[in-house]
Amino acid sequence: MKTTATVNMRLRMARIEKGLSQQNLADMVHATRQTIGLIESGSFNPSLALCIRIARALGKTLDQLFWEEEKDERSRAANR
Repeated sequence: MKTTATVNMRLRMARIEKGLSQQNLADMVHATRQTIGLIESGSFNPSLALCIRIARALGKTLDQLFWEEEKDERSRAANR
């Protein structure tokens, strides 16, 4: 089962791997640095539109950033 902490850590790690600060990413996706910080801390659930902009800015898919574990869990359950 996916956890908010896992999703937030994936987002933070993807941002760091790209060499971006929270402000850099915020500027790229037309959000505030505070919004990015709140998403990474699990205090804010972004809209789908913002998720898409973040994924594109980081060169990731929505699955990779937000839903991959849930998808993997469904695959494991289907194979049982």
